[in-house]
Amino acid sequence: MKWRKSSKSSNVEDRRGQSSSGSGIGGGLVTMLIPLLLKLITSKKGLIIVGIVVAVMYFTGNNPLSLLTGGSSNNQITNSGNYKGTPKENELADFSKRVLKSTENVWNKILPNYREPILVLFSRSVTSACGNASSATGPFYCPADNKLYIDLSFFEEMEVKMNAPGDFAQAYVIAHEVGHHIQNLTGISGKVQRMRGQVSQTEYNKYSVMLELQADFLAGVWAHHSQKMNVILEQGDLEEALNAAFAIGDDRLQKQSRGRVVPDSFTHGTSAQRMRWFKKGFDTGDINQGDTFNAPSL
Repeated sequence: MKWRKSSKSSNVEDRRGQSSSGSGIGGGLVTMLIPLLLKLITSKKGLIIVGIVVAVMYFTGNNPLSLLTGGSSNNQITNSGNYKGTPKENELADFSKRVLKSTENVWNKILPNYREPILVLFSRSVTSACGNASSATGPFYCPADNKLYIDLSFFEEMEVKMNAPGDFAQAYVIAHEVGHHIQNLTGISGKVQRMRGQVSQTEYNKYSVMLELQADFLAGVWAHHSQKMNVILEQGDLEEALNAAFAIGDDRLQKQSRGRVVPDSFTHGTSAQRMRWFKKGFDTGDINQGDTFNAPSL
């Protein structure tokens, strides 16, 4: 992939070397505590107990309001100092900034009033508006803050554990997460999210698959237009991306981890589906042909 001479995006937060830690009371526990607190404050003895609890929380650095809001009572980000990554990691950071810029160039051309996302590079763990996450989560997009999060060690994992090497395979991962950003901007992901709890888990999983396959399609659309604009592809690049799509198919991952495949639990699509929708996006470059939700078959 020809990327070294391309420009870099400025929409990047480099949080490598920082560690995030959060503690607090979750919404479920708060729901149980509120009736008890209300009962306590109706008596003089209860008021004293509540007062002690609030005082302890305050002087230990916790927010007493978290009892009512359900939010994190203490969320800290610790910087380990001036972070110095390995040459390979720093090259991946540089690469990621340039790929993000390529997505910005394409989507600003295709979508009117496109709002560019922020790419957050992190190591080990990170705090987002969607909550805390570890490297084990893998790359993800948070619609609450319009940011995509990547621990660059995932690219090494792709190469070593998933047998999906190559810079264009890595670019596909970034473009896929940008695809989720586009779904957020257009309201598609919000519609799917609102279905949670209204349909069975099996049915919701099907909508989740459609959402992921559409993000694969959008990654293909980016590749199509980026190739037309800048001729970024080298021999074997398209195969790298298709191989990566194959490597992260639900059926393949389940077969590796469980030894068996459970289709009703699929949330991202099979290897064949992911490859097919990325290729469709790449071949057509037409955003209107990516309606996975109304496709006769996936």
